[in-house]
Amino acid sequence: MTTKTAKKFRSAAELVDRNKRYGVDEAFKLLKETVAKRGVKFDQTVDVAINLGVDPKHADQMVRGAVVLPNGIGKTVRVAVFAKGEKQREAQDAGADVVGEADLAKRIEEGFMDFDTVIATPDMMGVVGRLGKVLGPRGLMPNPKVGTVTADVGKAIREAKGGKVEFRAEKAGIVHAPVGKASFPAEKLAENFNALMELVMKLKPSTAKGVYLKGATISATMTPGIKLDVQEIGARYR
Repeated sequence: MTTKTAKKFRSAAELVDRNKRYGVDEAFKLLKETVAKRGVKFDQTVDVAINLGVDPKHADQMVRGAVVLPNGIGKTVRVAVFAKGEKQREAQDAGADVVGEADLAKRIEEGFMDFDTVIATPDMMGVVGRLGKVLGPRGLMPNPKVGTVTADVGKAIREAKGGKVEFRAEKAGIVHAPVGKASFPAEKLAENFNALMELVMKLKPSTAKGVYLKGATISATMTPGIKLDVQEIGARYR
């Protein structure tokens, strides 16, 4: 980090009270101020980190899902689809960027990764399963729990391109997910965040003991984190 860059980051950080827990609407307004202060030239991604009181090592405490954000995520999503016959035509008509069967699997094995989401019909999972070591570590393996293994490929493609976000709790019980771009109005970011948060709260495992929502922080790519008032959020979804 250059001296000039470090100075701009400090200037943005000075706007945030590190001892305060902000309400959702206030936090996103403040985020917009830190983005303006930071002054970078690209449209930063706005992310949320949600700290949950779960242990994902236990299958019955895994929190995983997908939500279509009401205002999208502000990027073009490239979709690869594994399908055959009529389902291939359905995928192409819905706007899939690449469609195939074993031929697509071979391209991926050879290094083709020009896509952000993978969707597969159930009858193609025998082919897709061979790609677990390639797609799995990148979080791209199709899964029926998040709607990416489905016979309704048209709907899945439209949702993916319309702003569908997949998430899962990592080893420490933290969920990371994008909620839009820094160019979005604060209220649009808050709407996206609330849609994500509502589902995360609904997915609370029955086996999770103690405090479920332990913390939440929002930040843009190049800005300091802003901690949220989880008591306010928890009260909203009780």
